Amino acid sequence: MTPELLDRARALLRDTPVVDGHNDLPWAMRAQVGYDLDALDLATDQRSRLHTDLDRLGAGGVGGQFWSVYVRGDYAGDQAVSATLEQIDFVRALTERYPDRLRLAFTADGLEAARAEGRIASLMGAEGGHSINCSLATLRALYQLGVRYMTLTHNENVPWADSATDEPAAGGLTSFGEEVVREMNRLGMLVDLSHVSADTMRDALRVSEAPVIFSHSSSRAVCDHPRNIPDDVLAQLPANGGVAMATFVPKFILPAAIEWTRAADENMRAHGFHPLDTTPAGMACQHDFEAEHPRPVATPATVADHLDHMREVAGIDHIGLGGDFDGTAFLPAGLDDVSGYPNLIAELLHRGWSEADLGKLTWHNAVRVLRDAESAAAGLQRTRKPSIATIAQLDGAGR
Repeated sequence: MTPELLDRARALLRDTPVVDGHNDLPWAMRAQVGYDLDALDLATDQRSRLHTDLDRLGAGGVGGQFWSVYVRGDYAGDQAVSATLEQIDFVRALTERYPDRLRLAFTADGLEAARAEGRIASLMGAEGGHSINCSLATLRALYQLGVRYMTLTHNENVPWADSATDEPAAGGLTSFGEEVVREMNRLGMLVDLSHVSADTMRDALRVSEAPVIFSHSSSRAVCDHPRNIPDDVLAQLPANGGVAMATFVPKFILPAAIEWTRAADENMRAHGFHPLDTTPAGMACQHDFEAEHPRPVATPATVADHLDHMREVAGIDHIGLGGDFDGTAFLPAGLDDVSGYPNLIAELLHRGWSEADLGKLTWHNAVRVLRDAESAAAGLQRTRKPSIATIAQLDGAGR
């Protein structure tokens, strides 16, 4: 990419920085150092251990970050709830540790205030409905603690919703799953449809009275992976008002990477690691496999292909960015860490995207969808009480 295009990209990001939909730094910090910010200081260069540190966020033009308070799918019941609370506690500690660089944000106004102050707005998203243990009261508690989206599933089904990467069990959303969506709408918590099955996406769009998001998903028409969004779902976003935030994970965006990743995951399991393990030991195992089996490498152009298609189907007002940094072992060349966003913006400028449209992609769409969810919640709260329904009541005593 030419220096001129990169200079234009950086200038654009100074005015309309990236609001990124998904970064797994909290789990990486849990896995590597037990959340100890003295042991792993994000004010220093951490490129040997993480995709994220404060200087690289600044270099990348990030102005808002949804930190994922993800917990693994094999955490169940109260263990999942407790681990989610620990993740939330870390994000709060993170913003308190670096108050000159980060600002905790809960609203669209909070995003704008952080930008005005030159700080990175720090929001939270829970990744997987297992975090609420089938309890709407727990959902409300997470909202009170600052969680502003919940991904309905992670890689495994929950009792009330099907995941994209598990065997279908509910056929989309159960009756209780629909109640979860309605209660999220009433609260003002964004319904995140990354990771869920296509039928769950369609059910959620049918039920939701507020805009939805996809915090880190790309186009299934461009790369046929179940984690991506079918065109018929993308086409519903204008009517819903939602935003689909393209991810950078190679196995979701580059068809040639799908089979390679399957083999790499099997190798990780054979050596006693979870496939998503990004600790130094886990990454060493990944790199040993890569040395013997060179991996297909995506680039910013690969991501731009997805964004071109998503823009064509959903429209410029309904797309965004969700890199999934620190939640994946491998990334595209040129998007190796959070400093890489200018390379993607330069690629889109090269393709003829206007600066106004790029401002929507990076900043305005994300701020708008949060504001619209807040507005929908204000209306719903005037007529609807908090739901006290249980999964046993709505889905049957066996649930």
